[in-house]
Amino acid sequence: MIKPMPLKAITASFWIVGALMAPGAVHAQLFGDDEARKAIIDLRERVEVQRKQTESRLDRMAQEFARMNDESGAPTRRALLDMGNQLEGLRQDIARLRGQSEQLARDVADLQRQQKDTLVAFDERLRQLEPSTVTVDGQEFRVRPEEKQEFEAALALVRKASFAQAATAFASFIKRYPQSGYQPLAHFWQGNAEYASSDFKGAIEAYQRMLQLAPNHLRVPEAKLAIGNCQIELKDTKAARRTLEELVKSHPQSEAAVTAKERLGRLR
Repeated sequence: MIKPMPLKAITASFWIVGALMAPGAVHAQLFGDDEARKAIIDLRERVEVQRKQTESRLDRMAQEFARMNDESGAPTRRALLDMGNQLEGLRQDIARLRGQSEQLARDVADLQRQQKDTLVAFDERLRQLEPSTVTVDGQEFRVRPEEKQEFEAALALVRKASFAQAATAFASFIKRYPQSGYQPLAHFWQGNAEYASSDFKGAIEAYQRMLQLAPNHLRVPEAKLAIGNCQIELKDTKAARRTLEELVKSHPQSEAAVTAKERLGRLR
C-alpha cells in the first residue's frame, strides 16, 4: 500500500510556497511610487486570501482523511484518491497564483519604467520653460524661452530687411511682454524698422519711448541721432538742430556725437 505524505509535511510545503509568493519575493525597486505600492498591497492581499483558503482546504482534507480511515488505521483507496485530487487542485491554485504574482511584478516594473521616462521628459520640459539670464548691450536680465524666441524672431526680420513686418512684430512683442528686459531694445528696433519704412513720425515715437524707459542705455546716443535724422527727413530743421546739439552735449565721446556734428554742419 502506498504510504501517504504526512499532513505536517503537506502543510509545511504549502507554507514554503506561500513564502515564495509573499511580497518579499517582489523586487525592492517596485516600491518606488504610489501605484507600485498599491499593486504590491493588492498582491499581498491576494496571497493572504489564498493562504487562508489553502489552510481551510487542508483542515477539511485532514478531517476527511481521519473519517475515511478503516479500522486498522490505514487510509482506504478511496481516501487516498480523494486526497490526491484535492492536492492536485491545490497545486493548480498555487501555480495560478504564482503566475499572477509574476505577471503583476512585471506590470509594476513596466509601470515604474514608464513613470520614470515620463518624469525625465517632464523635467526636460520644465528646464525648457525655465527663465534664463541674457546679457544684451551691457544689460543683464531674465527672460522666458518664448519671450527670447519672439524677440529674436522680430530681430531676424530686420536682418532680412522685412522692415514693415519687423515693426509689427516688435509692436506685438512690446504689448505682449510689458515687463520684459527687452523692452528698451524692442522700442529701439521698432524705431529702426519704422525709419527704414519711411514712417518717421512712428520712428520718433518709438525712440522717445526707449529714452523714457532706459535713459542710460548703451544705445541712447544712437536713438537720439536717429530722432534727429527723422526730424531732418520731416523737414523740421529747428527740432533736428536741437536734438543733435543735445546729443553732442550729453554724449560728446560717442560715435553718434561725431555724426551729429557732421549733420549740424550741413544744417547751417
